[in-house]
Amino acid sequence: MPHLTIQATPNVSIERPETLLKALNQALWNSGHFAKPTDIKARLLPVDTFLVGIEDDEQEYGFIYAHLKLIVGRDIIARNQLAEILVTTIEQTLKEDQSGRAALQICVEVEEISAIYHKKMFSL
Repeated sequence: MPHLTIQATPNVSIERPETLLKALNQALWNSGHFAKPTDIKARLLPVDTFLVGIEDDEQEYGFIYAHLKLIVGRDIIARNQLAEILVTTIEQTLKEDQSGRAALQICVEVEEISAIYHKKMFSL
């Protein structure tokens, strides 16, 4: 834990997805909130079909939605800090890639998951 899922609309340019994920994982690690770097898991899910508002037929608006799931126990200050870290890192990492064709909104949700969470490590 944590799990980070990034969703991006196709009008958002992400030239190097692995670079974005690495930057986000590094920023989360640097926050000091996690025990080991390998606890941080991230993935990028493209969004094929989307609509912003009710009449954005030209897709002038795009978004990146980051969903960070954490084990219960961090206070609201820590959760807000992690959200800000993610917004800043996404903005800094992707700023140069954007064409200016679409207005980009960055959204971050930090969610505590159930205290019942199981994982098992095994080697193949």
